[in-house]
This record gives sequence, C-alpha cells and structure tokens, in this order.
Amino acid sequence: MNLSHFLRQTARRHGQEIGFVWGDLTLTWVELDRRVDAMAAALTAKGIAKGDRILVQSKNCHQMFESMFACFRIGAVWVPTNYRQTSDEVAYLAQASGASAMICHCDFPDHAAAVREAVPGIRFVISIGRSEIGEDYDDLVERHMGEAVSPAPVLHDDPCWFFFTSGTTGRPKAAVLTHGQMAFVITNHLCDLMPGTTHADASLVVAPLSHGAGVHQLVQVARGAKTVLLSGDRFDVNEAWALVARWRITNMFTVPTIVKMLTEHPSIDAHDHSSLRYVIYAGAPMYREDQKHALKKLGKVLVQYFGLGEVTGNITVLPPALHELDDGDDVKIGTCGYERTGMQVSIQDDQGREVRSGATGEICVCGPAVFAGYYDNPEANEKAFRNGWFRTGDLGHMDQEGFLYITGRASDMYISGGSNVYPREIEEKVLTHPAIAEVAVLGVPDKTWGEVGVAVCVLRPDAALNERELLGWMDGKVARYKLPKRVFFWEALPRSAYGKITKKNIRAELEARGYLPLDQKIEASA
Repeated sequence: MNLSHFLRQTARRHGQEIGFVWGDLTLTWVELDRRVDAMAAALTAKGIAKGDRILVQSKNCHQMFESMFACFRIGAVWVPTNYRQTSDEVAYLAQASGASAMICHCDFPDHAAAVREAVPGIRFVISIGRSEIGEDYDDLVERHMGEAVSPAPVLHDDPCWFFFTSGTTGRPKAAVLTHGQMAFVITNHLCDLMPGTTHADASLVVAPLSHGAGVHQLVQVARGAKTVLLSGDRFDVNEAWALVARWRITNMFTVPTIVKMLTEHPSIDAHDHSSLRYVIYAGAPMYREDQKHALKKLGKVLVQYFGLGEVTGNITVLPPALHELDDGDDVKIGTCGYERTGMQVSIQDDQGREVRSGATGEICVCGPAVFAGYYDNPEANEKAFRNGWFRTGDLGHMDQEGFLYITGRASDMYISGGSNVYPREIEEKVLTHPAIAEVAVLGVPDKTWGEVGVAVCVLRPDAALNERELLGWMDGKVARYKLPKRVFFWEALPRSAYGKITKKNIRAELEARGYLPLDQKIEASA
C-alpha cells in the first residue's frame, strides 16, 4: 500500500473533522487531502516521477507536512533536512541523496542557492512563502486544486523517505525507509506506544517533522488524530501547555531534554494537562531523577522507546504501567523496556556471538522495522549489518525477563587503567546531587591512565557547587577509577541540530575553551 492512502482513508471517514492546527489555521482532513493532491499534480506536471528524490528544507508548517504525502502519493522519495543545518550541510544532503528538486521555506534563500550551486541536476525549487527562491507553494496548490491523483503503485521495498542520520560520528548518511517497512512501523507504534488511539485524539508536535516527529505524525494520520503545531519555530513551554489544554492533547512525541523542560517549567501548573495519556520520549535514555520528577508532575503517562532512525524507533518499549515513581524491589530501574512487537534484540560480542544474560555487548536487532540500508553507501552498509543483524553501535545488556538496559554508545566507553568505564553510570550518579541539572561525562587521553573522565555540569538555578565539593561528594559513591579527573561547570551544554546533547560537540567545546588536553595548565573550572 502506498503510504499516502492513509490520508485518503481518513479523509473519507472523518473528512469534515479538523486534522491539522497551526496557530489560527485549521485544516480539515478533506482540505488536507485535496491540497496534497494538488501538490502531487504540480510535481507531476514538473516532471517528477516515481523514485525521484525531493529535498525539503523547512521549519514545521502545514506545507512541509503536506509535502510528505505529496511525495509519497506520486511514488517520489521525501528527503527532509533538519532546518537548523547550515546551507553547506544541506547542499551536502542534496548531493548525497541525488535530489532532483527542492521545496524550501522562504526563510532559507542561502540554502536554496547552495543546493543549486552544488547540484546542477536540481530541476526546480518551490518556495514555501513568496520569495525569489522559486515558484510559490500555495500558488501551485491553488493552480492545481481539484486535480485528483491516484496513489502510485508501489512495492513493499520501494523507498519513500530518506531519513538522514544525525552524523554524530561523521557525515550524515541517508537511511532508506520503504513503504512496506513504514506501514509496519505505523502499525507497531499504534500497538506498542499509543494503543487505543482514534480520531478523537490529538497530538502536539514539539520537535522537527523532518525526523522522529514526522514518523509520529504519520501514525496520527492513520487513525485520524489531529496534529497541532507550535505557532513558531522557537520552543515555548508556556504555549505548549496552553495548547495541551485548549486542544485536549492526548499524546506527544519528544526527547528526554524536552520532557525535562516541560515538567520543570512553572507553566505546567497553570494549564490543564489531564487529557494526556501518552508522553512518548526517545532519542536518549532518561535519567532516573528526571523520570521521577516527570512522573510526579504528569502521573503514569510516560512511554519510553529505544530505536535509531535506521530502525525507525522500533526496538524496545517501556509503557506507562512500568514507569514507577518509587524505587521498589520489583522496579526495573534504568531499563528502556522490552522488545517491540515483531522485533528481536540480540546482545552480541565483537565476533557476533550472543552473550549470556546480564553481560554487556553491542545491541543488535532484526525485524520488519529495520531499514533497507544506506543509500549509495556500500561501505557503511557492510559495517552496519552482520549475519542479518543491524548493529546499533549502542552497548547494553538484557536481563532474564528480556528487559534491555543501555550502557551507552560503544564510542562513549573509555578505558582507564585497563578498566572499562561507561559514562552513563557516572552521569546517573552525578544527577542525584541536588545542585546538578545536567551532566555529560566523556573520556579524554591521559599520560598515566590511558584515558580519564571529564564531567561537564550545568547547575540548577541559584545552586552553588565547585569541582572539589562535587568530587568529594562522589567519593565512595562510584569506584575510584570511575571518578572524573576534572569537573567543569557551564551555563548550558551544547546541543546538535536535533536537540541532542552529543559528546562530539562537548569535546569540541572543551578544546575550544582550552581545557583539552588536560596536561596543559588551565584555570579554575567555574
């Protein structure tokens, strides 16, 4: 089935109900379907055919949302960027994907120019909003309104979406997602993440539609649940809670750092959020102290899942019933859940052999949610797959009941004096200190021990703490060899364009501030 048929099905069943909300704009499902038909007709008239790749550089808006279904409908491949990326980065994505056309928000003329210069094969650019970039998106929709387009016939393995990785260990790679794979992912999300979702539900978008939030909204369309966007591209916590109250939001997809911001902001107590049933977080494990705080504020509505873009979020799930506030004997603290329906996890050693229960190894996965491979990148594919298993690059272990625990990225682990050190364990301990809001621990070279730990901390408002006090407090709480050699206190941790705290960015910032290498003389860490 062509994925765009989900929109047509919903338009037939719930046509006059509101399907999309953005500021003062509301669109019914019928209006959305007609607009998608019009853009699909416009793309076809411009020569776009099945298999062509359409690069989309845009902040969240209804046109971006529609462009996904317009591409799917004609069998083209949707290639969204993260709008926070630079023009050079987006030009690289255009080259790497073999894009033949571009849809670009009018706020990004430099990006459109860079793509045109880097990729001579770009046939045209469509501008979201009137600009010199190219023809106006809404003018094209108006011109082709009323033209019905039948979904292009597709096979299970036909690509529909190039999902670019965040590139934390190099340049981004295009993970090929297919119509059949994504149909399974949608079904799996409805089964495991938000069971019982119907057209009476509503979903708030607080992340770019270019990645996980876009997958999440596909799921909403399949069940006729309305999508609500924040009015601007800046994350406004008060507005988010106001929208939850106004539209009786029942689910949202986010990441742990956003959950933390939402639940620690005073506006959470000013708005009614009793409609929430599923607050789904992914992208990174949530630290236990943050998890407890969110549970106190929201109740048992948290849903955690673990899954990379290459597996479209489908590896494990920890549903609301297993999110406990108290650390009882029967509570599995630190787990990211059990295997998703239809998926299988294997913890493997360096030779691809499955390790015993409780032993640490690389988390590998197989099942229908695994992507079709990286586009035009045989070397990356060879590294990513082994004996039919996709290698996530994450380290972890499984208990005897099949619950998975993530230790960290394989690239995050460091060896100090011959002993393996997993930063996440130390970070969890540091976060139990009442003065610490955020922390990242990473290994750096050391002449004596090979590698040692460095902790970068962010204090809570009005809190006071120094390096000596924190290290003294940690002494006895973790083994001596796990104690960081240095602690730095910053106002904020650097984040990637995807909103994630990445060790690569922190290491670069440490170097930029002159703190690395550690054997050079540096001033106090405050």
